Amino acid sequence: MSGILEGKSALITGGGGGIGRATALAFAREGARLAVADFNEQAARDTVALVNAAGGQAMTLAGDVTDSAAVQAMIASVVAAYGRVDCAFNNAGIAGFQVDAAGKRTHEWADESFDRMIGVNLKGVWLCMKHELPQMIAQGGGTIVNTGSIAGLVGLRTSSAYVAAKHGVLGLTKTAALEYAGDNIRVNAVCPGYIETNMTVDTMRRRGTEIMAQVPFGRMGRPEEIAEMVVWLSSDRASYVSGACYNVDGGYMAV
Repeated sequence: MSGILEGKSALITGGGGGIGRATALAFAREGARLAVADFNEQAARDTVALVNAAGGQAMTLAGDVTDSAAVQAMIASVVAAYGRVDCAFNNAGIAGFQVDAAGKRTHEWADESFDRMIGVNLKGVWLCMKHELPQMIAQGGGTIVNTGSIAGLVGLRTSSAYVAAKHGVLGLTKTAALEYAGDNIRVNAVCPGYIETNMTVDTMRRRGTEIMAQVPFGRMGRPEEIAEMVVWLSSDRASYVSGACYNVDGGYMAV
């Protein structure tokens, strides 16, 4: 039996680890040809090696999602290799500790930390869509999934710029879904809760017990559990789904 993404080509940003790597492996399992992009090129290469070892087909891309020319080059590389971009998973992102803002309240964030967070987590998603959408229009359609967060739905202490960026991502997602429905392009977002990745290690070290008390499942999620939602949203099985922001959070948002 063919996979649900058989014959499709896909771009994954932030594919060097965590949710991005898990999604790359899931996409390959379902038959997609992949382009794996990451600011850390070696991490992207490692993901590609795992995909290829599992019998999939993948290529490595390096680039900064905050650089419009670099993003445009990524899209061009995918088209050169595979002829089209059927699925895009705009997943690249950073956490507070990566901009020296771990544990800081709103007034304690440095200007530079705030700008970098918005630049990667919000503008980076917009730049990816800016260059993916014209290609998808030209080829007659496609699917985009953006990585949001439960932080795009509620406030989280000591995460002000991250929360602002993720709220913005969901706004971009909904707006693009409206604007491009007539072009046969579906745009959705996945909203992970607390997932076992490098990005959550610092937060869990500081506040893990408190956080887990708010998760009905009583555990963190696994990257693979996010990947399955992204696969579904990218497939024809979600053909009537657009502008949606799906929580994958162990029940956190139901509390």
